[in-house]
Amino acid sequence: MSSWNYVVTAHKPTNVTHSCVGYFTNPQELNLIIAKCTRIEIHLLTTSGLQPMLDVPIYGRIATLELFRPPGESQDVLFISFERYKFCVLQWDAETSSLITRAMGDVSDRIGRPTDNGQIGIVDPDCRLIGLHLYDGLFKVIPIDNKGQLKEAFNIRLEELQVLDIKFLYGCAKPTIAVLYQDNKDARHVKTYEVQLKEKDFGEGPWLQNNLDNGAGLLIPVPLPLGGCIIIGEQTIVYYNGSVFKAIPIRPSITKAYGRVDSDGSRYLLSDHIGMLYLLVISHDNERVSALNVELLGETSAASTLSYLDNGVVFVGSSYGDSQLIRLNQQQDAKGFYVDVLESFVNLGPIVDLCVVDLERQGQGQVVTCSGAFKDGSLRIVRNGIGINEQATAELQGIKGMWSLRASSSDVFDTFLVVSFISETRILAMNADDELEEIEIDGFDSEAQTLFCHNAVHDQLVQVTADSLRLIDAKTRRQLTEWRAPAPISINVATANASQVLLATGGGNLVYIEIGQGTLVEAAHTKLEHEISCLDINPVGDNPEHSNLVAVGMWTDISVRIFSLPSLTLITKEMLGGEIIPRSVLFCSFDGIAYLLCALGDGHLFNFMLNPSTGELSDRKKISLGTQPIALRTFRSKNATHVFAASDRPTVIYSSNKKLLYSNVNLKEVNHMCPFNSASFPDSLAIGKDGELTIGTIDDIQKLHIRTIPLGEHPRRITHQEQSRSFAICSAKYSSTGSNGEDMESHFIRLIEDQTFEITAGFPLDPYENGCSIISCSFTDDTNVYYCVGTAYALPEESEPSKGRILVFLVEEGKLQLVAEKEVKGAVYNLNAFNGKLLAGINQKIALYKWTLRDDGTRELQYESSHHGHILALYVQSRGDFIVVGDLMKSISLLIYKPEEGAIEERARDYNANWMTAIEILDDDTYLGAENSFNLFTVRKNNDAATDEERGRLEVVGEYHLGEFVNRFRHGSLVMRLPDSEASQIPTVIFGTVNGVIGVIASLPQEQYLFLQKLQQALVKVIKGVGGLSHEQWRSFNNERKTVDARNFLDGDLIESFLDLSRNKMEEIATPLDISVEELCKRVEELTRLH
Repeated sequence: MSSWNYVVTAHKPTNVTHSCVGYFTNPQELNLIIAKCTRIEIHLLTTSGLQPMLDVPIYGRIATLELFRPPGESQDVLFISFERYKFCVLQWDAETSSLITRAMGDVSDRIGRPTDNGQIGIVDPDCRLIGLHLYDGLFKVIPIDNKGQLKEAFNIRLEELQVLDIKFLYGCAKPTIAVLYQDNKDARHVKTYEVQLKEKDFGEGPWLQNNLDNGAGLLIPVPLPLGGCIIIGEQTIVYYNGSVFKAIPIRPSITKAYGRVDSDGSRYLLSDHIGMLYLLVISHDNERVSALNVELLGETSAASTLSYLDNGVVFVGSSYGDSQLIRLNQQQDAKGFYVDVLESFVNLGPIVDLCVVDLERQGQGQVVTCSGAFKDGSLRIVRNGIGINEQATAELQGIKGMWSLRASSSDVFDTFLVVSFISETRILAMNADDELEEIEIDGFDSEAQTLFCHNAVHDQLVQVTADSLRLIDAKTRRQLTEWRAPAPISINVATANASQVLLATGGGNLVYIEIGQGTLVEAAHTKLEHEISCLDINPVGDNPEHSNLVAVGMWTDISVRIFSLPSLTLITKEMLGGEIIPRSVLFCSFDGIAYLLCALGDGHLFNFMLNPSTGELSDRKKISLGTQPIALRTFRSKNATHVFAASDRPTVIYSSNKKLLYSNVNLKEVNHMCPFNSASFPDSLAIGKDGELTIGTIDDIQKLHIRTIPLGEHPRRITHQEQSRSFAICSAKYSSTGSNGEDMESHFIRLIEDQTFEITAGFPLDPYENGCSIISCSFTDDTNVYYCVGTAYALPEESEPSKGRILVFLVEEGKLQLVAEKEVKGAVYNLNAFNGKLLAGINQKIALYKWTLRDDGTRELQYESSHHGHILALYVQSRGDFIVVGDLMKSISLLIYKPEEGAIEERARDYNANWMTAIEILDDDTYLGAENSFNLFTVRKNNDAATDEERGRLEVVGEYHLGEFVNRFRHGSLVMRLPDSEASQIPTVIFGTVNGVIGVIASLPQEQYLFLQKLQQALVKVIKGVGGLSHEQWRSFNNERKTVDARNFLDGDLIESFLDLSRNKMEEIATPLDISVEELCKRVEELTRLH
């Protein structure tokens, strides 16, 4: 049964919809606040770039975002309004580093027609009111009193029905708005109104301006001393303030975003629909405007928002391409541009199509998306986990441990790699030809297994073997002194930092030795009641060469203990429970927070927060990383410290937003690892796995790894063909070569090699012909595998395409050979392989074609049968003889093909009116749909109903508001399906959305669903939505016709946020569920393995 579904985000939204700049977290520090539709990010502007402070989900789709400063306050607050007519005002709480809600409310009206041009939310520059334009013909006012409190809202009637933009003007005694609107003859005008708060009405404004540019679409209010307003059109820019009128012509373009550079409003950045960035300069003598000038600065991603930060640095937020941080230069570059890109932020949106393939043939799916739009179009290869890019590899059997050493303490790079075996130690170093070769260090004991080695103070090295601890001069490479364990005791475990060594000898003896210049001094010694299994002395305090604490893992009582140095006094003893001993302990610090990690022999890992001054442990958490013993090591990458956990499922532990995150590494089993930052392989890792030593660099540390293949054109459909090892895409190329600067479109089928992602062949479509669908399939009685493409001729004079083609290609030697084509009467919106035939959705009908052999030996598609009765059959999926159709506006219907009659008949349908955007078959009886009000729903066919009428009805079994516009569902998984985990038995569907979200829908067994439903209800009470928004309302299925509570869908993002809670919050949730915190963590972690 696939009626119980769990919806979770694998990749968060990346489409930047809004941004603003202000002093939000601190009166002296500038913040950039970014909205990504359903998430808010707050960044701090620092000398080294943007530093993330907060990234939170919000229970609503953000419609407007504005910072304002209430009277008498020293920092800004944030006003947000949402598409479902809620709003909130948020303020920063510095103590808890979180958002608090100052005000919130509902601004919906019972009647009213939602605006066509999107919602407008604006704040009066003098903070007297907030204005909202949500419904045609109404302007809603939320007054603000002189203490910054919001008062009751009211509506004012607005005569102008087709509003394009509204802004508050600066420097008016009464709050004044300028309204840009279109009249019923399609002419555009600007009118101003005074808002009279007492009378709750409009008064006449100071000026108006009629008959503007036909493309006028944007108002920019200019601050004092100038005041007035800039009106941006497609061919002219106008400045007007009631007395001064200035206009200049511009190159035809559609301005999409603007950003103010100077606080007095004398310079503005403008970005147009193709990502050209302009500077608009207002020349003035402090009172009067004398001229307007526009200058082209350069090219960026197509912007949806521009925020000028400081010192010529601008944030370009994009919905169609990657967002960017750019610097504006004084001097031109070679292209004559003034723009440098400092940083790019990956954006997968809009994901128009995707496919799931296992390119590396390791049983791990990767998602290849058609992302971006227009010139920012690209393919993105998204895979779970962190990749290791191999630089060098050597066969070495039986590695027992590895350490890297610098030739001298002052060196930046590592020179030696010490590799330890059961009865010997080898030292490898890079030679002049960048090859690893074996060398000698005289002072080292190479006839014994090394337990530990490290660079020490005073340019020395230490090596620990079972017999002794040696101190070696790094320059002469000779032994200076050694400390030997008293016979017959041998050293079992050792650890060291630059100035301290800790040894565990047989019988539970713990010895602490301090390193001097040429001396080793035994400073303390204690005997413990059990044997010691692991040690760590990694400094986490201020001094990087000296630690005040030591961590010790114990046999027998299965505990981890912390002693203080130099006295070896016991401070903390934490019993781990269970029977498995700790194998590796590690002090580490992430984001300035100190932790103790403790790994067991069965693949479990404990993490504790550590108080570095007192040695106390708190906030204990346990996670399972694999099934084999884990060895922990720190390493540096991109100026941050991370921890590598080597085991059968190697994992990198890192911190983001002060939370510990775990990302799997795409390697099979790793036994040993150490950082090896050498001159020829900077920032690399040495990895010891079954029989070989590999040196490689590590990808960016994140949960998902994304590789970008920029195309410079807009990919719209994609499919993969295993036999030819290729992808085929339908793409559109835009060029502004039209007679009057119009954008011309030309469409292609492209063939792409699936390992290198190089385009190997292209097939141009006819003028006006669009590629609408593409699949790889084979036919009855034919061994070849073909690419089939469905097209439509989008002629400008037609409202619906009246003709299209089905093209059949064969890949021969990396080229596309057209084998057959079939003209049809309409757009071929989709194609499916159907029992050795081809099923096509063409305008309002479903048609079936068979592949027949002509007399001359060529083949053709021959029409067999069809089914009419849809408005537009946009989405079709088939399984066996069943066909599921998603209609433009008539929801989902189920058809069946009857082979003996050769006919297609309708079996059942959903009688609700849903405007579909994607469908998928979950199992034989359950079908999943997404519709254009951002909802998901499932329907089920009633096989056992009594009457024909009931059997002909698809029953809606699940409903849920996703808050995302889904373009495509595909069966598949982003993770390795490991046979030992429960998660591998759960079927999953992956979806891609306009905001760049990749999500997973997992169909759960009923008992697991019911348990998680209880957990979700408990979490809603503990985790409160930002801005006071209700989770229940947000997830309720909502469209123009109805709102109903979510059912048979669970919010995986909420459930998995359980793992980020503090220990006492976890207990608060676990107690009523009658389950231990450990068990609950384990069950939620199991779910995180789904993505």
